[in-house]
Amino acid sequence: MARHPQILSTGSYVPERIVTNAEVDALMGESTHEWLLANVGIRERRWMSPEQATSDLIVEASKKALERAGLSAADLDLIIVSTDTPDYLSPSTSIVVQHKLGATAGCYDVNSACAGWVTALDQGARYLMTEPGYKYILVAGGYGMSRFLDFSDKKTANLFADGAGAVVLSVGEEPGFIGSNFLAVGEFHDALGIYTGGAFRPCTPGNLSAFGAPKVEFVRKFPKTFNTEYWPKLMQGALDKGGLAFDDVDQFYFTQLNLRTIEYMMDLLKQPIEKTHWVMDKWGYTGSPCVVMALDDAISQGKGPKPGQTILFCASGGGITMASSVWRWR
Repeated sequence: MARHPQILSTGSYVPERIVTNAEVDALMGESTHEWLLANVGIRERRWMSPEQATSDLIVEASKKALERAGLSAADLDLIIVSTDTPDYLSPSTSIVVQHKLGATAGCYDVNSACAGWVTALDQGARYLMTEPGYKYILVAGGYGMSRFLDFSDKKTANLFADGAGAVVLSVGEEPGFIGSNFLAVGEFHDALGIYTGGAFRPCTPGNLSAFGAPKVEFVRKFPKTFNTEYWPKLMQGALDKGGLAFDDVDQFYFTQLNLRTIEYMMDLLKQPIEKTHWVMDKWGYTGSPCVVMALDDAISQGKGPKPGQTILFCASGGGITMASSVWRWR
């Protein structure tokens, strides 16, 4: 008997601290507000408090998703966490989330940079399709990039923010999961990322001064048109799994880095801008969970998908890794 994965509920969380462009400009010593607003669309962002870690953000988003699903943490069969700003290098952030939620489910992390949450979502769906004993899977993502900002780097310091998003997946009578597609261009693995702290540049007492503290950095440029070049074929590859076209999609949820890119993409696909939703203007760029955060925000505003509608996630991140997934809303 076929098992049909569905998105049962959503949840998102942003820290309380609001950081305006003016505050970031003061930290950088240079005004970028007008450029950022015109070219990216970011007005402000949220940064976590000194007492918070990435796991705390994920726990808050997960609690909301569980509550909306009418479930407790004890009901979960599996927890999958996407993050590239983990609490620790080891062990996984998912085990911290499991503990803080009070769950007993198995868990693991996914790090595919900003494509990680969509990648984890696909994995969650496939577990439900193949594991008869599984009923509920939490797929969550968290981003705590404010801890890795270098305010002397004006290419990164004004973009990144903190936040988390989650969904609870379940099995339903009607198909929900339609298909996913993944692409990658590894030649850019050393272009943008946090390159200190791992085995490549370990932080030990003997060499910390040589490498410095871990920080997010643009090491070298990659094409500005990368997303607009790759996203259409990335999305089409996922749509092909269900025999669908772009016109069949009711709502698109893109990586929330640049509003101008999203506007251009919708125009390129000949789709009305009303079919998408964005949150980077108020929440900044929140990495892998940004797409589910956008979905949850749309739902909270009464703009979310209706039953039977088709939604598409499209995400890309450092590496460069890319992921797209198509779902029928329950």
